[in-house]
Amino acid sequence: MHLIAIRNLRRDASKYPDLMPVVEAWYKVVQAAQWQNLEDVRRIFSSAEAVGNFTVFNLKGNRYRLIVGLDYERQMIFYKYLLTHAEYDKDKWKNDPYF
Repeated sequence: MHLIAIRNLRRDASKYPDLMPVVEAWYKVVQAAQWQNLEDVRRIFSSAEAVGNFTVFNLKGNRYRLIVGLDYERQMIFYKYLLTHAEYDKDKWKNDPYF
């Protein structure tokens, strides 16, 4: 899979130094993946879930949420948001027109 906006993800993750190694490990897995559907994603990331048109990954013991758009046909991932669990629960990200 090809991740669009890795630069933005790294910039946002840099606000949380404990998260950087987790994001880099996630990215390494994503680069090698050839997912066709959510079930494929969940074979590696069992807590991944579809919420609206997004896929949400729980990172670092559910302390952070990585929200992306997945285009399985084009093998692309579109980075949208990296939120703490508390920010995620406020649901402001659901105002995104793609949601």
